Parts: sequence; structure tokens; C-alpha cells
Amino acid sequence: MRTILLATAVAAAAHAQASTARGALAVDSIYPELDALYLDLHKNPELSGHEEKTAAKLADRLRRAGYEVTSGVGGTGVVGVLRNGKGPTVLLRTELDALPVEEKTGLAWASKATATDASGKAVPVMHACGHDVHMASWTGAAALLARARDRWRGTVVMVAQPAEETVQGAKAMLADRFFERFPKPDFAVAVHDSSDLPAGKVGWIPGYALANVDSVDVTIFGRGGHGAKPDTTVDPVVIAARTVLSLQTLVSREKDPLEPAVVTVGSIHGGSKHNIIPDDVHLQITVRSYSPQVRKLLLDGIARIAKAEAAAARAPREPEIRTSEGANATFNDPALTRRLSAMLVRELGQDNVVEGRPEMVAEDFGEFGKAAGVPSVMLRVGAVEPAKYAAAMKSGTPLPSLHSATFAPDREPTIRTGATVLALSALELLGKP
Repeated sequence: MRTILLATAVAAAAHAQASTARGALAVDSIYPELDALYLDLHKNPELSGHEEKTAAKLADRLRRAGYEVTSGVGGTGVVGVLRNGKGPTVLLRTELDALPVEEKTGLAWASKATATDASGKAVPVMHACGHDVHMASWTGAAALLARARDRWRGTVVMVAQPAEETVQGAKAMLADRFFERFPKPDFAVAVHDSSDLPAGKVGWIPGYALANVDSVDVTIFGRGGHGAKPDTTVDPVVIAARTVLSLQTLVSREKDPLEPAVVTVGSIHGGSKHNIIPDDVHLQITVRSYSPQVRKLLLDGIARIAKAEAAAARAPREPEIRTSEGANATFNDPALTRRLSAMLVRELGQDNVVEGRPEMVAEDFGEFGKAAGVPSVMLRVGAVEPAKYAAAMKSGTPLPSLHSATFAPDREPTIRTGATVLALSALELLGKP
């Protein structure tokens, strides 16, 4: 039993089943600083690509723990390296950025921050996805591993990544010669809080866990004119309506029913007045998939359908189609996932480690493992206060989801569990003395 880290798990998870006096003292010596960091981060969030103060706080804590620290990687990214003899290299990642969401939790430490977004608009900012929890947990794991160097051999690479919410940060760090400047990992591990699990629980998902995501912009062109004389026009609103309906057949009729996929038209913009047929209409579409084959089918299908509907209406020109904000699916290496889940069952107890379900949301953590050609895994840690979770399950009332203005993690057990899972996973994968 790894006393220092198993103890972290005990104090960490309200439901952990084992306890030692030495362990309780170890986690107690770490947690107050983690809690203070969490509250500071939550009250002072920063938008994607602008996480300067957040990055500085994490860099400072890594330096104090004895890591070699490099800032400004891929923008505001931070990398800390701790070498401890010959052995495997393990990468542990957290995210830095928050969301343009106005917090409505009513908590004493609620964010009142505002910032200017990319369009120059003033927006409220909130850690509505739990990145503040991740950072506190990640900092705790870094401290635990630094204090437990007699229990492992190898190298730990701590990565604080910017711009996860815009799925640009991982690629930016990699493009900044990441694997030329820092040790190449043998394994990559991250955790993400879950609004669907009670605090103290850990979820694992082998294989595809999160989706490919692509944003598609389609501009449909017509010939505008008077709404009372549609025969003199080519109405792009009608073409857009037909296009939206036809796109649904990509999922319902062209794709293998056993392959997950989503095509959602999130916005339609066109026209300015009741009696004016516009010259063009703009569609914004989000596309989700797992396999490369389905991803290609959906993207090719959107272009084909948009062009065909325009041609059928004798539009004056083909639609413009632009794909952006692409992120690859998060694939949890099955062997690594099962190895870590088995270890967590041993350390935390069978009741606290559960197999989860894949989701169609997106993340860019998998880019590190993919670029390095090494196995990676993202584990889930429950963030819901257990009594609230039980009540919601009984009543059928939905819990606030991630990205919700009312999302508020049960911070202490969630942070403790996150730190424990990261540290125990690193210990499992690093060399032994």
C-alpha cells in the first residue's frame, strides 16, 4: 500500500473505505493550499488564450515543489519537469482556461470577472467546466509526487495547457516544439470532473471516450428581392430550410446505425425585414463523430447536400463551405485504461471505481498521446455532492451540467479524488526503486 497517496484518497473521497493515520496527516498538510488555490482560480478566471495570471500561479507552485519550469509554451502554457533517475516518463495534463458564462451559483466565492472576447465584446467569465478543480488536483499530484521520490523512478512532465475550450491549446503547445524541448512521454494521463457522478467516484472508459468535433459554416447564396414578388428571386431562406432538413439524413440514412454521430445546425442567419428576400443565409453546424470514416462521411455529405440543394433551386452560385475548430476524438488506450482502473479498484475500493459511457462532447488532451505515439487515458472524477446526486436520481431532476451557469462541484472531495487519481496513476506507470 502506497501510504502517502492512499491516504490522499481516503481524505479525498467521502466514500473511500481505507484509512491510515499517517495518510490523513499527509493529505491534511497538502489540502489547505489546494483549496485556497481553487478558490482563487474560481474567483479569477481567464478566457482561452489569455490565461497569463492563471499560468503564473501554477508555474510558481511547480517551482516551489522542485520542478524545472518553462512558461509561455504554445502561448500561456506551462511545463514542469521532475527527473528522478532512469525510468518511464509520464505526462500529466491540466487545462487553464474558463468560459464566457455568467455565474449564477450564488456561492460566496462565485466569479464576478469579466473580459473582452475575440470580437471585442465584454463578457462574463466563469470556470463552468471545472478546470479550476483540475488545476488544484494537478497541483496536488505534483506536490505528492515530489514528496514521494523514494517511491518511483523516471520523469514526470506536468503540462498546464491553455485554450482547451477552443480546442486550440494542445496543438499550439505541440507546434511550439513540445517534444523537442521536453522529454517525450511513455504515457499521458489526465482527469476531468463529471457532473454525472457523485464526488469520490472515479469513472473509466476504454476506447473512444469523447468525440471528434468540427465546426462547419455554410453560406447559401440566392438572389434577393421583394417578398411579394418571389418569382423574381432565388430565395436562400427556402434553400437553407431544405438544406437543414436534408442534413438529417446523413445520420439517419447514410451512416451505420451502430456508429455514433451528431449533426446539429446551431444557428441560421439571414434577412433583415419581413418583406425582403435576402441575398444569402448563413448556417453554423457542429459535427460530432468517433471514427475517421464517419467523420469524413459527414463532412463530405454536408458539402454535397448544400451544393445539391442550391443547384436544385438554380442558385446563382455554389454555397461557400468552411470547416474550422476541428478536434480529434479522445481515445483511451484500452490496455492502459484497464490497467489504471484495476489499480484504482485496489487502492480506492470496488464501489468507488465504475465504468462510464462515451460522450459526444470534445477535448484536445488526446493530441499529446497521438503526437507522441503513446497510450493516453482521461479518467473521470465525480463532482456532485452525493446527497444531491442521490436526490436527483430519485426524482429524475437533471443536475446542472458542465458549462452551466449553476454548475458548482463538491470541491473538497472532488479535488482530493482528482489529486489522488493523478498521483496514483503516475506511480503505477513510473519505475519502482
